Amino acid sequence: MNKLLRWLFFAAFIRPFLTIIMGLNVRNRSRLPESGPAILVANHNSHLDTPVIISLFPHSLLPHLRPVAAQDYFFSTRFLKWFSTQIMGIIPIARIRSKESTGTDPLAPISAALKNNDIVIFFPEGTRGRPEQMADFKSGIAILAQRHPEIPIVPIFLHGLGKALPRGEALLVPFFLDVFVGEHLKWTGDKAEFLTALNERFTALAEEGHIPDWT
Repeated sequence: MNKLLRWLFFAAFIRPFLTIIMGLNVRNRSRLPESGPAILVANHNSHLDTPVIISLFPHSLLPHLRPVAAQDYFFSTRFLKWFSTQIMGIIPIARIRSKESTGTDPLAPISAALKNNDIVIFFPEGTRGRPEQMADFKSGIAILAQRHPEIPIVPIFLHGLGKALPRGEALLVPFFLDVFVGEHLKWTGDKAEFLTALNERFTALAEEGHIPDWT
């Protein structure tokens, strides 16, 4: 991974852009992990989601911040593959229903990153949803939690990103961005119970910011 280019991208462009132009506001920043391994779980409405989350951390942790992304989408062109792996530092995984996933464990690369003490950024909805609306969480996050019960899972609720750059739009609209960091959660021993607890954390974070339903 090109460490210098990645550092320049986030230090000289992303962080000033989000702070000055977009007015990024972070609540409960102290709940963010200071080192890995850890799993950050966030709602997903925009391509801005990953840069925003990465920008929350000191630059010294950049090599260990690893967002999970779909291989078939981010490897669609040579440039996108290079940018995704070398600048964004993604963990490319094959979608469960794709040909690349046949006979393989799609979550294995994430487990490998966690063993390397990385901080994994995971979007449990699986794909970007409609602006400011959350879809049901898929089972992948519960499987990860079960495999790594000792690793903390940090819920991060993002608001405003789906309005600033919604799915299917190329034009960025300046809009205040809010990030709410929740308390750590670990595997509870039961899939349904764990997903319920995780959903409750996100509901509480949205209520903390008095976020109305987007209609």
